[in-house]
Order: sequence, then structure tokens, then C-alpha cells
Amino acid sequence: MKLLVTGGAGFIGSNFILYWLKKYPQDFVVNLDKLTYAGNLENLTSVQDNPNYKFIQGDICSLQVVSEVMQGVDTVVHFAAESHVDRSITDPASFVKTNVLGTQVLLGAALENKVKRFHHISTDEVYGSLNLDDKNIFNERTLYDPRSPYSASKAGSDHLVKAYYHTYNLPITISNCSNNFGPYQFPEKLIALAITNLLEGKKVPVYGDGLYVRDWLYVEDHCRAIDLILEKGKIGETYCVGGLTENLSNISILQKIIKLLGKTDESLEYVKDRPGHDRRYALDWSKIKSELGWEPLRDFDEWLEKTVNWYQENKQWWKNIKSGEYKEYYKKQYAKL
Repeated sequence: MKLLVTGGAGFIGSNFILYWLKKYPQDFVVNLDKLTYAGNLENLTSVQDNPNYKFIQGDICSLQVVSEVMQGVDTVVHFAAESHVDRSITDPASFVKTNVLGTQVLLGAALENKVKRFHHISTDEVYGSLNLDDKNIFNERTLYDPRSPYSASKAGSDHLVKAYYHTYNLPITISNCSNNFGPYQFPEKLIALAITNLLEGKKVPVYGDGLYVRDWLYVEDHCRAIDLILEKGKIGETYCVGGLTENLSNISILQKIIKLLGKTDESLEYVKDRPGHDRRYALDWSKIKSELGWEPLRDFDEWLEKTVNWYQENKQWWKNIKSGEYKEYYKKQYAKL
């Protein structure tokens, strides 16, 4: 089988390529990535010389590039997206362009080349925000209610994917996942930022009161879920993929990391909250469990410790990243620190 993985030099995409080539060494994987600030080919050094792997630098918004790489492809796994909420607030146009227009270009080329499956990676953020005391949680039937430019652009891409299924019979599936964490995550997201800052002896920024709640999913568990969806998922269906955390606040996660690294709460620095900050996400993944037999392999604390250990053992990887363009962005976003 020939797979096209978009955004394969990013955090989740690169983990997926490593997972796939290890499990299915006979398959051929094409990695299409623009190599924006979050794309890092160092994530894929272990497979760069694999004859069944090919990297192509290109923009998913380019019809010419996409049309060329789509030829002969059996399956598309579409990760490529602008994904950081904070950046979407300061530059919404780039999110709309990549996440909406880029997805449409891919869908058109997939239809033209008669791909057998187009799998679209989305987020639980398209469903909006829950109150801390709300007993309801998101599922595949929850109405969309995006509240940031990022989540709105992902909602738009989801609707396009579904439209290509209903209008053109393109064989699609969608997965809406909760917040991922694990190796190779760009250190602007909460867990990776906290670990690397603490290892550098820096403060960890905490938005608002720190009581925001997310459902955390280890990236390898996410890759396993995508694998099962491609193998057994029903065409045209959406699957929610969540983790094993329940009402675990950002501040409590940071305190767990602080404890693992032998630090104290003095390492925390409360900063001004971001506009429109969603209070809580919670995801019901009973559908993918009952229909496809998927569930997370291990609990959050075990995966968190494993993640902390990875960043401790791979300091050069993230030190290479926390410089240049990212350093300028960090200074602007967290000026107080």
C-alpha cells in the first residue's frame, strides 16, 4: 500500500510515520510537509534512508504539488494543519488558508486520483467549550461550536471532508482527538513547554487561574487509533479519540511534572489569560472502543513520566528548536517571563 501523509514532519505526523513503517515495513510512505516552524525532519532521522519512505517539501495549498504527490496513492492520512490556538489569535488568515483551503486542494486531488481512503485528523476543539461542572461530554453527535480561529478553521475542514463524501462519494473517515502529548512535540504546547522550561531552569507560564481542563491522549495511542480506523472504520464515519484523564486541570498537570523533575511550585508563573480561552474539553470515545476495539494502553501518569524521561534524554533535540523564530515568538507571547 502507498500512503500519503501530510504534515509528516510535525509532532503527530512524524510519530505516525515511525509507527507505521515499524508495523507495516512493506508499505511505502510519502511525507508531504511544508516545513513551517513546527516541522522538523530530525524527528524522522531513523527512517530517512528507508527505501520505503520519501520526503517531499511542499505546500498542501499548491494544486500542482498536491496533484503530483497524489498519483498512485492508496490512502491519505491528513495531519497537515496550523494547530496552535495562541498563534491563530494573532494570525487567523494563515489558519484559514492552510486548514480550509489546503484540505480542499487535497480532497480534490484525492477524488481525481480515486484514492481508496482519505482519513482526516481533527480535534475535539471544534465542539466548543464545557463548564467545569458540566456533566455532558463531547461525542460524535455533538453540534459544532468552535470558539477560536484555530478551531473554526478545523471545523470548516471537517465539513469539507464530509461534503466530499456526501457529494462525490469520496471514501473518507474523520477522527476528532483530544490534546496529544509525547516525544517530538514542539515546545509551545503545555506539557512540552513545561518540561523543557523546567529543564532549562526557567519559569513555566500558567494562563489565568490554571483550572482549564483538557483530556490528554498519548501520541502512540492516537497512532494506534488511526491504524484501526483505516483497517476497520466505516466509510463516512467520525470517531472520537480521547485519553484517560478526567477533569485534570492544567495546574495539576504542571504540578505532576514539577514533582517528576524535583522542582517546586515556585517554578510556576501566572500570566494574563488568552482571549476566548475554552474552559474544559472532555471526550466520549466509547464508539471507537465498542466498534473497533480501541482504548488507551496505559494511564496518563505512566505516559507522562515516559514523556518527561524522553525530553530529559533528548535535550539536544529540543534545544535546537528553542531558538530563532520560536524564541522571538516566546518573548512576544510571554513577555512577563
